[in-house]
Amino acid sequence: MNLKSHIYGPVPSRRLGFSLGIDVIPYKTCSFDCVYCQLGKTTNKTVKRDEYVPKDGVLSQVKNAVASKRRIDYLTFSGSGEPTLNSGVGYLIREIKKFTKIPVVILTNGSLLFMQALQEEIKEADLVVPSLDAGTQRTFEIINRPHPSIDIEKIIKGLLDFRKVFKGKMWLEIMLVKGINDSLEEIEEMKRIVERVNPDKVQLNTVVRPPSEDFAKPLTFEDLKKIRDIFGKGCEIIAGFKGKREEAYIQDIEGEILSLIRRRPVTLSDISSVLGIHQNEVIKYLQALEEKGAIKIKRYGDERYYEPL
Repeated sequence: MNLKSHIYGPVPSRRLGFSLGIDVIPYKTCSFDCVYCQLGKTTNKTVKRDEYVPKDGVLSQVKNAVASKRRIDYLTFSGSGEPTLNSGVGYLIREIKKFTKIPVVILTNGSLLFMQALQEEIKEADLVVPSLDAGTQRTFEIINRPHPSIDIEKIIKGLLDFRKVFKGKMWLEIMLVKGINDSLEEIEEMKRIVERVNPDKVQLNTVVRPPSEDFAKPLTFEDLKKIRDIFGKGCEIIAGFKGKREEAYIQDIEGEILSLIRRRPVTLSDISSVLGIHQNEVIKYLQALEEKGAIKIKRYGDERYYEPL
């Protein structure tokens, strides 16, 4: 993983404004292999915590980005895998807070929050956004396909224990996939967990970008509204449907991506490598081009290729 890939953005986000992504994990290194993942299938499913990338290199990149005076509303640990797998995440949070007051966010699948050491490391963050996609073990295994050492009880324990020691804000994200975790029984189970955890917000999402598995289908906005009503106060819908996405592209980059795609079918990784843009940024451009009817997606084996329409 080269130095350039440690940060990306700032990218526009409906919930975080302009977010500078901090990527501290090699591509698709994760404790889950979620059926809906926009980055494709996990190639290194692990719960081993390691430094993975040089801490000083990450800090240098973040410092330069902050010094550039671009609009940055949040500094967000996210990106190519599960950020809490990085054993230096606590150090990075502390060091970042020494040179900026920009809030620090961690987007996490919550799989390692049961670890007391990790709780201590990340409790200085301003906002933590863990996921909860299931209320039962069976559904958890279907939708998240976790590492064998992780079960739903560890997820629940981690959320409850971390909530006790964390003084910042917690927003709990629920990714809903049609026919997998959207039944009334499953929603009621998740609601019971949510009531115990008592996050500051519950955020409902669904599949709006090409998922790892073709069978991972989105819920409609009407479906989401019904589920929001079940969760009640403090629950909001964050899924970005067509026509509701914030426009913040650079048209030149969109044109360069189209030029590549017109030459030959290319993967997300191909576009990222050729243009030197982080994959999470590329995804936003591809989504815009797909909505405009300029490109289509074809799957060959485990790879998704982008072609002109």
